[in-house]
Amino acid sequence: MLKLYAMFLTLIFLVELVAAIVGFVFRHEIKNSFKNNYEKALKQYNATGDYRSDAVDKIQNTLHCCGVTNFRDWEDTSYYSEKGFPKSCCKLEDCSPQRDADKVNNEGCFIKVMTIIESEMGVVAGISFGVACFQLIGIFLAYCLSRAITNNQYEIV
Repeated sequence: MLKLYAMFLTLIFLVELVAAIVGFVFRHEIKNSFKNNYEKALKQYNATGDYRSDAVDKIQNTLHCCGVTNFRDWEDTSYYSEKGFPKSCCKLEDCSPQRDADKVNNEGCFIKVMTIIESEMGVVAGISFGVACFQLIGIFLAYCLSRAITNNQYEIV
């Protein structure tokens, strides 16, 4: 049973290692995918409570940004032609910017999101390294205990 436990722990460790390597190798594709999906969410934006629209509003409210690269990205959307900028683009709490560019945040959200992700990568890497160390220790101890049991160093009850 201990050997089976150690094998499963090794398998989980290898899956985590492969996922980390794939994430590192394809990080640029992940950025491009995020940017494309964010642009798509902007183009399909509506204020009716769609999950994509809610995500766009949440990002823009939290990070105080507007659009993908800047606030002008909204000018290409159907929502802007009907109602103007969404309220989540406002610099102040209660404003209705409509088409007034002075009342909205100028910075785009893509750069802000990528900056936050890159700044937190050290923490994620450190936690992942710590978990991996504990897994390796668990694998080593399971094999040692299994070997000790098979060598009859412990009395079988």
